[in-house]
Amino acid sequence: MALTYNLLKVNAISDNDAQFARQVVTLFIEEVPFEIKNMKDGLRKKNHQKVYHAAHKIKPTLDLLGMDLAYEDVLTIEAWTRAEGKKKEIKEVIKSLKLQVDQTVRELIKDYNL
Repeated sequence: MALTYNLLKVNAISDNDAQFARQVVTLFIEEVPFEIKNMKDGLRKKNHQKVYHAAHKIKPTLDLLGMDLAYEDVLTIEAWTRAEGKKKEIKEVIKSLKLQVDQTVRELIKDYNL
């Protein structure tokens, strides 16, 4: 049972195509954790542009999977990058996003037997 995601939007755009949903899930598992690492690396290097690009890249996927809290975190991160904020201001938001993504990855792997 999904706790951190829902596939309502995926099913709506795919007319309940299970194969399409599985592709979206696989894409999420393969790409989103990688982009979180890019975000953390950009933060460590004080590279606002790298953080922005990683956050911006995963934003549509988070929306598609109904991950509203994670989506809000990404919006906060994007705003922080545009303001070129200090590292301490965003560190906890990125940590929260990572925890949400990690939990969703575990759920998806279990739910889809991946």
